Amino acid sequence: QVQLVESGGGLVQAGGSLRLSCAASGDIFSIGAMGWFRQAPGKQRELVATIARGSTTTYADSVKGRFTISRDNGQNTVYLQMNNLKPEDTAVYYCNAQIQNALGYVRDYWGQGTQVTVSS
Repeated sequence: QVQLVESGGGLVQAGGSLRLSCAASGDIFSIGAMGWFRQAPGKQRELVATIARGSTTTYADSVKGRFTISRDNGQNTVYLQMNNLKPEDTAVYYCNAQIQNALGYVRDYWGQGTQVTVSS
């Protein structure tokens, strides 16, 4: 099986920075697109950023200019650098990856989520 393990969340004051990491391991033949989503209490999960294997990126309007998504294909890892954090960024952040195993089976996998809390 495949596991995505996230790290880097925590408590930070407004204006601060955090760097999230998500490493995939297990039966991995290749990884396609990867991304970060977040879910705040009482709200739906929303897309934060995506990155294709060729490193084309997309961002939610709310994080453009502040967040940067990147990936290390050799390490099967995706990162989210979050700068100038705001209280409205407070949420559980989940990584997502489209993974093909050795048998050719492709599916989306999700990390366990990491809490990001931004204080005023």
